[in-house]
Amino acid sequence: MSWLQLRLDTEPAAANRLEDALLAAGAVAVTLEDTLGDKADEPVLEPGVGETPLWRRTRLTGLFPADADMDTVLAGLDPALTQEAAPRVEILEDKDWTREWMQHYRPMQFGPRFWVCPSWLEPPDPGAVNLLLDPGLAFGTGTHPTTALCLGQLAGAVAAGARVVDYGCGSGILAVAAAKLGAGSVLCVDNDPQALAATADNATRNAVPLDDLTIALPGDYDAVPWAGRCDLVVANILAGPLLELAPVITGFLRPGGVLLLSGLLAAQADALIEGYAGSLPLAVAGEQEGWVVLRGVLPGA
Repeated sequence: MSWLQLRLDTEPAAANRLEDALLAAGAVAVTLEDTLGDKADEPVLEPGVGETPLWRRTRLTGLFPADADMDTVLAGLDPALTQEAAPRVEILEDKDWTREWMQHYRPMQFGPRFWVCPSWLEPPDPGAVNLLLDPGLAFGTGTHPTTALCLGQLAGAVAAGARVVDYGCGSGILAVAAAKLGAGSVLCVDNDPQALAATADNATRNAVPLDDLTIALPGDYDAVPWAGRCDLVVANILAGPLLELAPVITGFLRPGGVLLLSGLLAAQADALIEGYAGSLPLAVAGEQEGWVVLRGVLPGA
């Protein structure tokens, strides 16, 4: 089955109204992306309260069934929204999208003997530590620079029997990686129940006993075994929450414990380093595509 897609380029102020109009006109899906040109790949960072995180020039693509009357669809849209949007209709041939996508997802190596592999491929090194992970609904597959940076640090930072915290665990990739690398117990915290379910599922897929993991919402776990007793804490979220949660995150560490922070751009590193300076010194430990991971050791060991 083929599809028709209607593409329009617009300003942020009109994007939401145009999206609603396309859905009302029968679009089965609407996607928003940065337009091509000088502003292509303009990053969308943390929006302020009440702000809509859109690019300065946004491309909307409405997907319609092949038999949709696109002349009628276009005629029904408010001219004020479309007169400068350069609407164009294109035919989108149907594909086996699952297979198409799978062709581009390959095993990734972190450290000399640690791999993250999709389940449908054989691990390149069967004798290495291999984490099987398929992209799902929760964030974290290893392909994003921040996750890759954290995995690279974990590969050399997890000691046998270590007590580890993954704060903002998403898919559980970092928590399961820590367990596979030898951690004795791991606390996995996220405010999204779907992420907690994904973490449990990925642990089971990788033969990590759920008894070795504590998977919980923030505050919904016994803090006594973790407070001030952890060898390694990793938090791959966003700069704003990392600053707000600094007392919580650093509160897990024992003296000499290692902290890894990511989910932030290089331009945000100084603010994080300053925000945590009262607890421990942080420094950039790695950078990839403009993203960084910070590493620090709690004094007092």
